[in-house]
Amino acid sequence: MRGKDDEYDYLFKIVLIGDSGVGKSNLLSRFTRNEFNLESKSTIGVEFATRSIQVDNKTVKAQIWDTAGQERYRAITSAYYRGAVGALLVYDIAKYLTYENAERWLKELQDHADTNIVIMLVGNKSDLRHLRAVPTDEAKSFAEKNGLSFIETSALDSTNVETAFHNILTDREKEKRKKIKPKRKKKNPPNPGRNIWSTSKD
Repeated sequence: MRGKDDEYDYLFKIVLIGDSGVGKSNLLSRFTRNEFNLESKSTIGVEFATRSIQVDNKTVKAQIWDTAGQERYRAITSAYYRGAVGALLVYDIAKYLTYENAERWLKELQDHADTNIVIMLVGNKSDLRHLRAVPTDEAKSFAEKNGLSFIETSALDSTNVETAFHNILTDREKEKRKKIKPKRKKKNPPNPGRNIWSTSKD
């Protein structure tokens, strides 16, 4: 029997992108399962998890995809940008190179994703403030220049993780609500690799 948790008004595919080791998998597990793994290993290929939240009395199911950061897996991950309505572009505030590479990831995202995708720049590992290598103001300026929203998070102590995902999902829900009104609740999301639609068709 399917419960209410399987019903939703909107299904939004969100992708996590950025260099390997910046904490994408732990952001995913913190938001969807409230877990953190200090020994987290690099993701090979692509995995996703889901969580539903309420936005303006609508149930929004987030299907969050964790794309591998290593160069050799980029051919795999590029296909998974398709159908995404939101992206969290993640860097490590304690490793400047991961921030420098954000520009390259942004270009790849713009090359492969829908033009209307909402993108948030996320400075993760804010708990490592004593090792900070990326000034907040610099990252904020980069985000503003490129039309991105910006937030700093810590998957370790949960700082701003809920806020980051809620903000991007709320932005998408408002955009979709302007265009399409959902007819009825949908059931389970499709299997990985199939097309994912963010709203019900008319």
